[in-house]
Amino acid sequence: MAVQISVATDADTETLSALVGEIEEYYGGDPAPGDPQRIRTALFAGGPVPTVLLAREHDTVIGLASYSLVWPAVGADTSLYLKELYVRAEYRRRGVGSALFAELRAIAGKHGYSRIEWTADTSNPAATAFYEALGATPRDKIFFRVHV
Repeated sequence: MAVQISVATDADTETLSALVGEIEEYYGGDPAPGDPQRIRTALFAGGPVPTVLLAREHDTVIGLASYSLVWPAVGADTSLYLKELYVRAEYRRRGVGSALFAELRAIAGKHGYSRIEWTADTSNPAATAFYEALGATPRDKIFFRVHV
């Protein structure tokens, strides 16, 4: 499979909206598309914002990786925090996730970030196996959330 990976732009907002709905559904939530204006504000309004990589096969978006920079990491280093790695169901197990992760590694290496960090649901053994196959090791941390 020939996968092209590029940074999402404002022109990708409607596609991102549909993907947000798919991701929500994957995690058991409401599959409604995301609000395009909120997506534009979060990603394309300037200032420190997350970056979204899109994986495409020809002109079809088949996956995404959303990340932000986190400081401080080790010492005063910066780390890349992977918020979401998602591949559409019909494209899974075809190397798309690995290609996205390879691009994340390349970005982190190019900029001298000390590490890539992320969370995975303990109820998703396929994700755990995928990450371990990439050479990742689970850490002893607890993920917390508070709504504001």
